[in-house]
Amino acid sequence: MRVIAGTLKGRRLRSPQWSGLRPTSDRLRETLFNVLGDRVRGASVLDACAGTGAVGIEALSRGARTVVFIESDRRATALIIQNLKACGRTEPCTVICGVLPGRLTRSDVLDRFDLILLDPPYADLKIGAILAGVGGSLATDGCLVLERTRRSRTPIVAGLRHVRMVTSGDSVLDFYNRISRSPEGKSE
Repeated sequence: MRVIAGTLKGRRLRSPQWSGLRPTSDRLRETLFNVLGDRVRGASVLDACAGTGAVGIEALSRGARTVVFIESDRRATALIIQNLKACGRTEPCTVICGVLPGRLTRSDVLDRFDLILLDPPYADLKIGAILAGVGGSLATDGCLVLERTRRSRTPIVAGLRHVRMVTSGDSVLDFYNRISRSPEGKSE
């Protein structure tokens, strides 16, 4: 596993030495960031269900302003910290060992996120709840990307509009935007 592009291009990242963690492949990360393009530069990013931290580290390498990593497995949070240190990028990052889907509070993060990159375990049956939980932390003009298995359906979540789907191998990337409300309270 390596960083694909940007200031950290070619850096090797440590992989988990235990089962149950499925890092996003180099190929799928490259596809994701090719689609996101310049949107990453200067962005505030949430890497939720962060695993090894490879997706958030790729965002840092490509110019993200800040990245918050959330992972529930303490071994994985330690791995994220090791990978950040190996890349010399512990700042401007925050690593949180916590459980989704609860909405993020202002004490957890300072602001809404321009990009939310979400890669929950494929077997997780609470993907809709996780999406709803983190979707509330998406900036008005932000983008949320969900990685899921091709065998599962595209989740529909109140407050989020599905705008694009990209398939790569057995994985799918679903792109969402916030549904904006008009002054009268109607969805646009």
